[in-house]
Amino acid sequence: MTTKLKILYWLPRIICILAILFISMFALDAFEPGVSFWKQILAFLIHLVPSFILTALLVVAWKWELAGGVLFAVIGVLFTPFIYTHNYQMNHSFWMSISIVLLITFPFIVVGALFIASHFFGRKEANKTNQSTFNQSTN
Repeated sequence: MTTKLKILYWLPRIICILAILFISMFALDAFEPGVSFWKQILAFLIHLVPSFILTALLVVAWKWELAGGVLFAVIGVLFTPFIYTHNYQMNHSFWMSISIVLLITFPFIVVGALFIASHFFGRKEANKTNQSTFNQSTN
């Protein structure tokens, strides 16, 4: 595997892990004073549900890059209007809402595109390797 293919293989995985960790940080708002420990833990786990789902999708993408890439890209695109609308209703600022969309959904669109690219370039490289191996064995 060439260096470019190694980078293309690992880049979507690393970006996805970092994006999931970033999303997971929002679950920390479940901890507040005056609430029982078990209620805080339950709220924390509920807030982590999106991170659990994204982690499961990462496992799928790790094994099947094309399917995972499509899922991440579709999720990123589908959630963009919801996140934009929700933030715009809270802060009434177009630019702030766009920047929040770029922070939350855009990384998953990029991850999806990178997984898809990794699938096709990895497959192309595998075909070249198989073809050269076939040519050497027939000689």
